[in-house]
Amino acid sequence: MMRKLIKYVGWTLVALAVFSVAGGWYMLGVSLTPDDNSGRDVEGSWAYILKTYPQLVGWTDSLQTVRPKANHGFMDTTLVNAEGFQLHALYLPAAEPTPKTAVIVHGYTDSAVRMMMIGYLYSHDLGFNILLPDHYGHGESQGGEIQMGWKDRLNTLLWMDMANQLFGGQTEMVVHGISMGGATTMMVSGEPMPSYVKAFVEDCGYTSVWDEFAYKMKDNYGLPTFPLLYASSALCKLRYGWSFGEASSLEQVKKCNLPMLFIHGEKDDYVPDWMVHPLFEAKPGEKEIWISKSHQHAMSYRDCTAEYTARVKDFLSKILQSDPQETNNEQ
Repeated sequence: MMRKLIKYVGWTLVALAVFSVAGGWYMLGVSLTPDDNSGRDVEGSWAYILKTYPQLVGWTDSLQTVRPKANHGFMDTTLVNAEGFQLHALYLPAAEPTPKTAVIVHGYTDSAVRMMMIGYLYSHDLGFNILLPDHYGHGESQGGEIQMGWKDRLNTLLWMDMANQLFGGQTEMVVHGISMGGATTMMVSGEPMPSYVKAFVEDCGYTSVWDEFAYKMKDNYGLPTFPLLYASSALCKLRYGWSFGEASSLEQVKKCNLPMLFIHGEKDDYVPDWMVHPLFEAKPGEKEIWISKSHQHAMSYRDCTAEYTARVKDFLSKILQSDPQETNNEQ
């Protein structure tokens, strides 16, 4: 009887292990190499963004008048990251010379083009220089698996340096990201910052990759975190060099002493709005929070354009007009 029980338990554990590994690989593939990576379709992305934000049409038309052979009036640049992959970005100098510069960071399966509404905010409305990178594995950048902002934070540091060089070498820089780009913004904010970086704006970023995937597993499939999420995270560490738990915006913002504006839609059901509150509480130093009336994920700008623009403008005007030494978090 005891032998049968031991055998039964053994086979149960083997079946659970096989299920966990197989399910973990499947989850990893679905999450980090999705079939629908819409940001890879550049012209389709332009069609989407101009239809969704019609105010951009006249602006981009005017840019194409100046640069008819460029990418809808934008200039292209590339860099090679530490792993040898060529990454792409769009950039645009301000209409009038200025040190004020925004690096604008897109979300999951999006691209530089699909963040062009925030480019419009900074370039057209606020008069900034702008640079919009394509993350690794997105848009026109090389790469395969999505990195959920964690390894992207290191590439973002490279783009920040590139933007500073492109726009004169003495910029006053803000990094602004939405969704996974918001998480990337928070993740990079915890790294040592060069003196030209003055502020961050994060819009609907998640507390950690673990928390976001755990939420989606429960919300979409009614599944608990054990065993699949544990297995998938371990396999991610084995294959890609990082785990879901270490990819934490929450831990990174604890190390950020530069000003940050937190934005989140009050009815966001993709990255739930509860996540913004521990992030805001964890962030030391100067910070502001705005819970918008938007009911959809990453649509606060679309749904509340005037207020979004006013809040970003007010937040940055207080920072960029102050003594740079007062906002420098250089380490």
